[in-house]
Amino acid sequence: MPNVDAKKETQRRVGIAARKALDEESAQRFSRIIAEKLIADSAFQRAKIVLSYQPFAGEVDTSFIHLHAEGAGKTLAFPICHENGIMVAAIPDAEHVWETGKYGIKSPIESRSQIIDPAEIDFVVVPCTAFDGRTRMRIGWGAGCYDRYLPQCKKAVSIAVAYEGQQVPGLCLDAWDVPLDAVITEAHRY
Repeated sequence: MPNVDAKKETQRRVGIAARKALDEESAQRFSRIIAEKLIADSAFQRAKIVLSYQPFAGEVDTSFIHLHAEGAGKTLAFPICHENGIMVAAIPDAEHVWETGKYGIKSPIESRSQIIDPAEIDFVVVPCTAFDGRTRMRIGWGAGCYDRYLPQCKKAVSIAVAYEGQQVPGLCLDAWDVPLDAVITEAHRY
């Protein structure tokens, strides 16, 4: 019987293949629908500090969410990932303080950003490679950054955004995987 890591890797590949199968027009349309659902969420509307992410490798485009958050006067923070799955949330000091981070993901330059205490975050937009809507669990790229960070966000509501095709029922989990408050796709809210 395959071990948990091997099962997760297979499920990760299934989720990634599903989002890569979307044509650009569908991905943008679905990203807009997902953003509208997230923006309508009462926890998002109340949030003052939102931790989001810059999309990578076909993830849901969060630019619609970011534009709305900025327009509503919310503070936007973004993850910076370090070795051993350690993550911090950073508020960029200016528009041009970005670099390609550890995993090839666009991240704020830490020395030119304000690092915030996770306890200050009200809402977390969580990326995923695959999810199970029934359990509201997700898997990411495998570094464990979010699973280590989310428990530190004591008052935050955490919602993953994904395309419906990324759903993998019976998602394989480790004891440290963190359940989310919800998962939002273009088709459903779980």
